[in-house]
Amino acid sequence: MKAEAIRKQLLELLIDFEEELCSDNLRQKVLSLVPCYHQLRDLGKSLIPAEEARSARDRILHYFLKYQGVIISGDELLVVSGIQEYARRIRELRVQFGWSIASGLTATQMAEENEFPLVDIDAAAMGTSDYILLSDEQDRDAAHRWNVANEIRRENISVRDRLLKYFRTNIGQKITGEELKYLARDKSEWARRVRELRTEYGWPIVTKNTGRPDLEVGVYLLEADRQSPEHDRRIPDPVQRNVLRRDDYKCTVCAWSHEEWNRSDPRHLELHHQKTHATGGGNTEDNLVTLCTVCHDDIHRKK
Repeated sequence: MKAEAIRKQLLELLIDFEEELCSDNLRQKVLSLVPCYHQLRDLGKSLIPAEEARSARDRILHYFLKYQGVIISGDELLVVSGIQEYARRIRELRVQFGWSIASGLTATQMAEENEFPLVDIDAAAMGTSDYILLSDEQDRDAAHRWNVANEIRRENISVRDRLLKYFRTNIGQKITGEELKYLARDKSEWARRVRELRTEYGWPIVTKNTGRPDLEVGVYLLEADRQSPEHDRRIPDPVQRNVLRRDDYKCTVCAWSHEEWNRSDPRHLELHHQKTHATGGGNTEDNLVTLCTVCHDDIHRKK
């Protein structure tokens, strides 16, 4: 076994180093440890057989896929990759290959806005050098989106406007928190600005925790290029979530659900006030019902 052979060689080197410890020659001590360092690095790389993962990037991905949904520290990736610049390889896996790998910083910022509902994972406790693979499905369109994000990121407009422009460029496409954090030039306010776009400006941006349980954790999606009426924009997220769950995520008029979505009929679900604001209706669960946008528009047209 290759790993065992490397371990034995490393052990021999460490035993030989015992004599060097008695020496006053600092440089000789350092030079004696160099082969130990290389052997230790090779030992970590050998834990994943070459036929399963040949490059450092492949080994990192192999490790993430084996422990998908588990918090992985940077030190673990340093060992299995055998390279110091493992963070660059993680970025390549995100940007070029479309793997949804969230950093500890991104996960924490999402958790602050209640957008990281992973069971048994305390995102707020993740460190800056921690990572987690949120989905084992590769996003083939990620490279194109990251190129678009790079262009929008350079524009001299507000964080909220950059985020909205990116969403409107990618209607109906899944967008990761890492993309949005990058657009915000890594400012921590990005998650709050996304929530504001939904709750204050009426853009139908949904997540697993706010209306689309079919989405993966860490993913945002703009369902349509339209804003909801002003009187529908202040519905609290918990109320909206409870109403959608109560109505089984279906239109209460025509029974349409997101499972029927297609590009020729790009509707989505909204909440409708049975008693309007003008007549004293409130943003309460008993006053709200779930409608698809077609039925919702039809009701308002008739009124």
